[in-house]
Amino acid sequence: MRWSIGGRSSNVEDRRGQRAFGGLGAGRLGIGGVVILLVLSLIFRKDFFSLVSGGAAAPAGEEPLVDFVSFVFDTTQSTWSQIFAQRGARYQNAKLVLFRDAVQSACGFAQAATGPFYCPGDHKVYIDLGFYDELHSRFGAPGDFAQAYVLAHEVGHHVQNLLGDRFGTSNEGSVRRELQADCFAGVWGNYMSRAGVLEGGDVEEGLGAAAAIGDDRLQRMSTGTISPESFTHGTSAQREAWFRRGLESGRLESCRT
Repeated sequence: MRWSIGGRSSNVEDRRGQRAFGGLGAGRLGIGGVVILLVLSLIFRKDFFSLVSGGAAAPAGEEPLVDFVSFVFDTTQSTWSQIFAQRGARYQNAKLVLFRDAVQSACGFAQAATGPFYCPGDHKVYIDLGFYDELHSRFGAPGDFAQAYVLAHEVGHHVQNLLGDRFGTSNEGSVRRELQADCFAGVWGNYMSRAGVLEGGDVEEGLGAAAAIGDDRLQRMSTGTISPESFTHGTSAQREAWFRRGLESGRLESCRT
């Protein structure tokens, strides 16, 4: 991808030097204090734990990656702002939260092992940047556009939230929701291609990342068997196909899963 450092996005919230529960927060406040902070965080949609929590400093080696995800996050949101404006609607920005190991969100407590996620309760995307190492080493999906696809997919969930998520809570609804977010990520990729941001091999990186995290592949890796009735994100072939559909069309209407 062709990109340049343009300053950190105002929509990036860096919590990498904090602990979700720990330091002063858990050690001195006790369970009652933690509960109070949790209630306040949910009511005011503000991380009150950050006011009392301590943590290790964020690794300096991650700073170029922070610049990159800041660029990607801003371009995804500017793209969707254009698309919404073309339809006479106003796009509302999401926030990107960088954390390490664990984090408290309006959707509850989450660990890095959960992977990147979007919380509709606070309109924030959460990611531990260490996930990108796993994306490369464990899932075999290297490359900057593979990394960008992950963020664009999560922003896709924010777009769904703004449009009105009607997929429901069933596994089938979950699969349709995830595949549409893949397609939305592809729509952003289409805009980036037209803007001259993509380079040779980028599309293949993105498609490879989509295929790498299909339910069938992940289940085969973890258990050696596949259980289609438990799918929540779609197969590798489905995820790749819907991401490609968005890439080729560049149209929101093409993403009706």
